[in-house]
Amino acid sequence: MHETRLAGVLYGEGEGPRMDDMLVEVVTRLRSSAKRLAGAIQHNTDGGDRCRCDMTLEDLASGRLIDISEKRGPQSSGCRLDSFALEESVGVVVESLNSQPDLLIINRFGKREGEGHGFRQAIERALELNIPVLAAVGAGQKEAWQNFTGSFADQLPVDADAIMAWCTGAVDENAGANTTQKVSSEA
Repeated sequence: MHETRLAGVLYGEGEGPRMDDMLVEVVTRLRSSAKRLAGAIQHNTDGGDRCRCDMTLEDLASGRLIDISEKRGPQSSGCRLDSFALEESVGVVVESLNSQPDLLIINRFGKREGEGHGFRQAIERALELNIPVLAAVGAGQKEAWQNFTGSFADQLPVDADAIMAWCTGAVDENAGANTTQKVSSEA
């Protein structure tokens, strides 16, 4: 029986922007090797008069951009995530899984996912469909990730080459297993 691959890239406090940039690089490299992707990566842009950047998620299947930042003014602090926009993005990603992509990439297994919301639904659906999953996991969510995945997930370092190697291996392994399953069911 083939087991779908799942991996978390565990990154430290304050390394979120670096992780975002690394996932953009990984996605660019995967696309250049003709991998069909689903999921979301985050692009950060200058927030102008605000102290923090604006967050935009890119749906990897369609290229659609969804702004997930609340615009709360220059003196605001605390979480700026627009939960409604995040859930819209989740819906878009879950729908894209119907096209059987090679890999699902999630930019964050964050607080919402740890609570059972956000992209957790997309991760669960991908695993049901035997689509390998890669997720970035911040230090603050490590325990929630481990509670969700148990010992099932691979743990990857914050290194683009290591992430690429895992992604390529998971996609190739999955493609081989799906071909074997198809051939044996036709026999």
